[in-house]
Amino acid sequence: MKSLRRSGEDYLEAILIIFNRNGGVRSVDVARELSVSKPSVSRAMGLLRDGGFIHIDDDGSITLTNEGRSVAETIYERHVVLSDWLVELGVDRETALVDACLMEHDISKDSFECLKRHIEKCKVCESRECLPC
Repeated sequence: MKSLRRSGEDYLEAILIIFNRNGGVRSVDVARELSVSKPSVSRAMGLLRDGGFIHIDDDGSITLTNEGRSVAETIYERHVVLSDWLVELGVDRETALVDACLMEHDISKDSFECLKRHIEKCKVCESRECLPC
């Protein structure tokens, strides 16, 4: 998998979220979703297209390539798992969403998989104090 900067991962995740919500994605949707300027989106879309992560149709519709979808789904899964976990730990939802967005980019694959397994194990545990499970 090609290397991306944090912002590239954020753009791919936003494209996935918008597509799942609306069934289609345009640059203006991405700008609105991420609260960034249209010129910023235009530059990012060019870089993502050149990197093979997205395809832009003649009508401006944006679609993820297989590689782009893989990256987006990985980042989105991390975001959901981490934010839900933080909320379960007692972090307020808004803070959890912001913190998960920071963590999702830097946690290693191995650490994330171990954390995810631990969270799943805790879900079936009788006790809310699941460290001894």
